[in-house]
Amino acid sequence: MNYLEISNELIEFIESSPSMFHSIHTIKTYLEKNNFQYLPEGKKWDLVKGGKYYTTRNNTSVIAFKVGRDLSDYHFQMTAAHSDSPTYKIKSVAELTSAGEYIKLNVEAYGGMIDNTWFDRPLSVAGRVLVKENESLVNKLVYIDKDILLIPNVAIHFNRTVNDGYKYNRAVDLCPLFSAGALKKDEFDRMLAKEIGTDVSNILGKDLFLVNRQKGVVWGYENEFVSSPKLDDLQCAFVSLKAFLNAENDKAINVYCCFDNEEVGSNTKQGAMSTFLKDTLSRININLGKSEDEYYQAIARSFMVSCDNAHAIHPNHPEETDVNNGARMNQGLVIKEAANQKYTTDAFSRSIFTHLCNVANVPVQTFANRSDKIGGSTLGNLSNTQVSVNAVDIGLPQLAMHSSYETAGSKDTAFAISALEKYFNTNICIDESEQVSFE
Repeated sequence: MNYLEISNELIEFIESSPSMFHSIHTIKTYLEKNNFQYLPEGKKWDLVKGGKYYTTRNNTSVIAFKVGRDLSDYHFQMTAAHSDSPTYKIKSVAELTSAGEYIKLNVEAYGGMIDNTWFDRPLSVAGRVLVKENESLVNKLVYIDKDILLIPNVAIHFNRTVNDGYKYNRAVDLCPLFSAGALKKDEFDRMLAKEIGTDVSNILGKDLFLVNRQKGVVWGYENEFVSSPKLDDLQCAFVSLKAFLNAENDKAINVYCCFDNEEVGSNTKQGAMSTFLKDTLSRININLGKSEDEYYQAIARSFMVSCDNAHAIHPNHPEETDVNNGARMNQGLVIKEAANQKYTTDAFSRSIFTHLCNVANVPVQTFANRSDKIGGSTLGNLSNTQVSVNAVDIGLPQLAMHSSYETAGSKDTAFAISALEKYFNTNICIDESEQVSFE
């Protein structure tokens, strides 16, 4: 697998995904090119063995699955990633005016971003707008493919202590500049209406977010690095999708999940803590003519790989990383663990995934936080509140997580695809978390 080609495809995938709505649209494009059939949640499903299907919720989460042809050992083999990244959400009444004829946008934080990485760079807007058309409301994807906003820093002459540590006020310092007089009041909504070809009066709702317009690149004298917005977690959404599409497993049901709202806790109708996964797996079970008891048996034999990026050892601050459990870029996948159960990994799930990586000839690393630091939650333990299965948390090593522009190793994307292909291609036979065999 050519790691440079894969890294450039990753960059294209991210560029086509400026919001979580666009992320799911991009994933749907991949699925439909591979002949997956769309199953609306609000319609009847008719499944057949060997079929390939997907469903969505809120247009920001997607679950795709391949039904095996020989389900004598019926179970699910799943991956989970997320479609959202930290950014700023534009409020419904978007415009703020100030001295100097400026028009700014009124935004609030979505997730835990590094604020100072959003200053002095070209920005735009992406998301969805709900539009009245005749007697219907229609969902419109919006991405203004132009540099239209910027958050200016205060000159050092006015803030001499900025380099000594400055606490940004998001209601004051983080308001993007929209115009210095060329545009007038209410121009933001008029701009949206023009972009989607409607009248302002037809716009009844919108979910819009700031987008960093800086292009992704592969860089370094030896092309060691890939940098881009949204590597957390679109890199994992991409690698798990590529592996899922490339793999075949007739003895299981392979499942690809990409959930929204991980960055704000996942406790939404389309998040990992929602009923979306449980509802989908239950409907698969029913449509295959299986009983409720057979569903519970299948869940007990199932496995999930929770895919969310990991922290690489920082070149300037290695002391922030556990002395024995740090991850290095371009040295393979990271298995993440935590005694507080923020990650799902235990000895059983680690052993399963490590074995598969060894067979795939993919190097494996371990990440654990320093014992005096607390890491964040991710998808596996949250989705397990609805569908409890054996699971492992993995990620790709990256720097500057939650910056508006993040950096990872250029080889690790290809490593992850190879490992997850092996996972999806292998029938994993679990017996009561005591024994496992591989077919």
